[in-house]
Amino acid sequence: MEDLANTHAVSLSPAGEAFELPREEDYDREFARLQDLAQRHREAGREIVVVMGVGFVGAVMAGVVADAPANEAGEAPYFVIGMQRPSTRSYWKIPYLNRGLAPVEAEDPEVAPLIERCVKTRQTLTATFTYDALQLADIVVIDVQCDYLKETLGDVRQGHADIKALEESLKIIGRKINPDCLVLIETTVPPGTTEYVANPIIRKAFEQRGLSQAEPCLAHSFERVMPGRDYVASIREFWRVCSGINATAREKVIAFLSNVIDVTNFPLTVLDRPIESETCKIVENSYRATILAFLDEWSVFAERNGVDLHKVVEAIKVRPTHSNMIFPGPGIGGYCLPKDGGLGVWAYNTLMGFEDDIFKLTPMAIDINDTRALRAVQLVRDALRNMGKIVAASRVALLGASYRQDVGDTRYSGSELIVRKLAEMGAETVVHDPYVKRWWELEKQDSYPRPGYSMARFFRNQEGLRDVTVNARIEDALEGVDAVVLAVGHEPYRLLDPDAVVAMTGRPIALIDCFNLLDDSQIERYFELGCEVKGLGRGHVKRIKDRVACRRPDS
Repeated sequence: MEDLANTHAVSLSPAGEAFELPREEDYDREFARLQDLAQRHREAGREIVVVMGVGFVGAVMAGVVADAPANEAGEAPYFVIGMQRPSTRSYWKIPYLNRGLAPVEAEDPEVAPLIERCVKTRQTLTATFTYDALQLADIVVIDVQCDYLKETLGDVRQGHADIKALEESLKIIGRKINPDCLVLIETTVPPGTTEYVANPIIRKAFEQRGLSQAEPCLAHSFERVMPGRDYVASIREFWRVCSGINATAREKVIAFLSNVIDVTNFPLTVLDRPIESETCKIVENSYRATILAFLDEWSVFAERNGVDLHKVVEAIKVRPTHSNMIFPGPGIGGYCLPKDGGLGVWAYNTLMGFEDDIFKLTPMAIDINDTRALRAVQLVRDALRNMGKIVAASRVALLGASYRQDVGDTRYSGSELIVRKLAEMGAETVVHDPYVKRWWELEKQDSYPRPGYSMARFFRNQEGLRDVTVNARIEDALEGVDAVVLAVGHEPYRLLDPDAVVAMTGRPIALIDCFNLLDDSQIERYFELGCEVKGLGRGHVKRIKDRVACRRPDS
């Protein structure tokens, strides 16, 4: 029986609706409901899929599986049960899903109708709080969070992988599933997790059940989910890598993914061992983090030597061999790139037991990216100083809270570090983002992403950030500010007119461009309006400033 310590507690949805956590008597009734549903769907020829974890990845993955194309008999191949632990933080997702409501906010217009269609029309998706659902499963997809917890800012080696939730889930799975059930780990995990952690845990659980001859059917296939308008397509219409712990698992995971994903246009890559699939995800994201970190030092070089690095990069990218150069902005953010390399380093030393230090570039890239946002704050300081002001006596508008352009995902965004460092220096900060309604990392910093691990712990003077709200109107955010930080490349910010901005602020401002949002004519106009402009990698602004100054009558 699940832990019922919080029986009388409630779970609050983001909209503020309260849902009482299940009581002890609810569990038997819930399992009976699931048994009845499973029986009816089996009679229709469907396999039962349980998706563990209906968060950012799991909720949409559950919808994609439930929405899989009809088989040769004209029937949906799967009935999906989304399973979420009934905690005060997450239980609300279960009644939301059962109403046909997506428990995640997404810019992709396909997410909401996907969930509604599968719950209400196709009736191939339901959600539950009871682990007993695992007894019904032919396939279990694990989307349980596996994090990397950093103990210091800018030194990823001082941290560790947190696989406790995954380990506990695997123990429960081993106690509940039928021995021939396919267990697919979709979570990004430290290399070796499937073979060195999951397999022993499930095998031991089987032995305790008297199933010593049963071989766990374990597979790994990592997700490549991208926030934004192509959220669903990044699951259903994108390349996948997979592997199985044995031939049976390999055959089953290939068959499952082939029914769910468009493998005709996006063929599967099948690797021999799960450790190869796991390593694939870590290397893939570490590579991208490294090429982003590479431009950090050249950004500083450009700022100090009159070079517009963005023009330099564009000139280089005409070579096909260099077309993947990416300017990092104020850090990289998102859930994967800031941490995944750390999972690899941790696995090498912890799961594999090696004591030597072979990793140089991977941790260095993470450290550079983690602290790059602090450079943006230095530019705020310098621009204000040029106007005779100091950060501690200034009101600063941050335009953009998310980690990348035109999405609402704020996880590990560089903008968070900008706000926190400005607060440490005494600034008052106001925020606008057209895609973000609530900035949970600030509002719930005592408990989000988990107690004791907010980025607030790396800075002083953070208490007031709990009260920071995201302004819905840019006019409200800009009114009366001394400085504006263009922190994210949202399309609406690219369209801002300098005269309109200064009219909204009511005074000349210090303007910091973190993402090459301003062209030279806009920069020139800001200087003409009496503003001070600086930008990451944009050392040429001094030339524009001097040119404007030479045209003034008093120069």
